[in-house]
Amino acid sequence: MSTGPAALDIDGLLTRTPTVRRRLDLTRPVPRPLLTECLRIALHAPNGANRQNWRFLIIDDPRTKAGIARHYKATSDAYLAATPPGAMSERAVAGVRYLADHLHRVPALVLAAVHGRLPHDAPLAQQSGFFGSVYPALWSFMLAARSRGLGSALTTVHLAREREVAELVGIPADEVTQIALLAVGHITGGPDFRPTPRRPLDEVLSWNRWQH
Repeated sequence: MSTGPAALDIDGLLTRTPTVRRRLDLTRPVPRPLLTECLRIALHAPNGANRQNWRFLIIDDPRTKAGIARHYKATSDAYLAATPPGAMSERAVAGVRYLADHLHRVPALVLAAVHGRLPHDAPLAQQSGFFGSVYPALWSFMLAARSRGLGSALTTVHLAREREVAELVGIPADEVTQIALLAVGHITGGPDFRPTPRRPLDEVLSWNRWQH
């Protein structure tokens, strides 16, 4: 089994696995066995009723990546244009723009999907289970990748053109719903990250009765 900065204990791994955009190595390929190793681990994540209804498409073909990147760039630009001033930090905006400008050069993309489509009036519980059953596996993939010296960025921006991307990669869009996209690559600038900055716990935690 591959090892990277896996000397991190579990708490270190959980607090030092950020979204990586500008530090993705765009020149160094990620071997397929390394990607499948991470995905094999991710499949052990919990999911609704243990249906394992997820499907994953790994994309490393340059022409296909370029096609996805064109759609991603258009939807990302529209997303940023619609974002109110101050809603995102300048650093966050710069990271989003960087990924949109360089997605075609990212060594590998992992597209997560699930069989089936929700009706437009699906109740909240059904929506939560449908989408939420895939995200633990995506996070597990990100952790497995981080422990092997890889970085990743999870994004859903391309879903504004889900049908176009589906056609590009052969997904039957009436039967399969795309959930998210992971950009994956080796990390530049050293293997370590500081703990991701977060609000103090007291600002987001209530006990027994909502206080926020």
